[in-house]
Amino acid sequence: MRVHVTDLKPGDTLLRDTFNTFGIHIMQKGHTLQREDIAKLLQHGVDDVDIEEVFSEPADISQSLSSHPLQDAKVQFNSALEGFEDLFLNAAARGEFDGSQVDDKLEPLLTELQEQKDVVSVLLFLNDDNNYTYTHSLQVGMLSYYLATWMGYTEQEAYQAGKAGYLHDVGKSKIPSHILNKPGRLTTEEFEEMKRHTIYGHDIIMQSTGDKISAMVALQHHERMDGKGYPHGLSLDEIHPLSRITAVADVYSAMTTARVYQTKQELLRVLKELHKMSFGQLHAETAQTFIRNMLPNFIGKQVLLSSGEVGQIIMTNPSDFFRPLIKTDKGFTDLAMQSNLDIEEIFM
Repeated sequence: MRVHVTDLKPGDTLLRDTFNTFGIHIMQKGHTLQREDIAKLLQHGVDDVDIEEVFSEPADISQSLSSHPLQDAKVQFNSALEGFEDLFLNAAARGEFDGSQVDDKLEPLLTELQEQKDVVSVLLFLNDDNNYTYTHSLQVGMLSYYLATWMGYTEQEAYQAGKAGYLHDVGKSKIPSHILNKPGRLTTEEFEEMKRHTIYGHDIIMQSTGDKISAMVALQHHERMDGKGYPHGLSLDEIHPLSRITAVADVYSAMTTARVYQTKQELLRVLKELHKMSFGQLHAETAQTFIRNMLPNFIGKQVLLSSGEVGQIIMTNPSDFFRPLIKTDKGFTDLAMQSNLDIEEIFM
């Protein structure tokens, strides 16, 4: 079956060897396409390819939803979310939590996510807009886990990164609710109290688990490479490597999640902000590793443009990674060339 490259889907299988217009062999017969393969075909100027036809019975919608590849992860996500709520409320009431429950809730989720490579889909599917504090902590745990693996950490080290990310904001349990949930700008005094959540978090984790690394990450995740962070104004190598990882995950999750005083921002736009922050604030290698591994996950995602059109991300743009090529019903839109258009939202 002959199809245009822009109509290809991950999982399609090439029926014949594929060549570009110069006769150079690009991909072999029988290759099962992934998103990066489709982008490669586009980059080589291939217009049409032959793929194997697949005949299947119409799927039942309810069965399709229940068999979503992230459905099992959703169950574990909800369990870990409930676990963090219990942990947070106990920390608020008693200044400590049951440390034995952390691994019981977190490990099944991170184990489930080992096979999930499309992190953007993970973030879109595993979400709960009803409670920012709990969802944010779980997202930071997941993103810290992924980022540690991308940076070459062992599985045990990556799990430690995920655990530290999961617990990084537990100190907010000691912040008065009128400050924590204030919809407007904090006063100077209120912000000084808010900054103490890093110190509270360190002490709560040490009291509850004795986990020095997670406690250190809770203390340092707002430190910045230029020395302008808090609570101690550390810089460069004074900041623990896992604290640098959690700092990147924390910023990304915070900016892409709705809060009482801030609407969530578009995912690619936040990656661009992270890129700016990698020059002085966030650890450069850590932030840019995150960006480099996140970008391929956007290919194939549906988007809503500021024009009201709905389209699909076809490929990242070599001239501006954060303004990709979009296919709509009207044709192709290169956001790098059309500064008047923006992506308003990204969907699975």
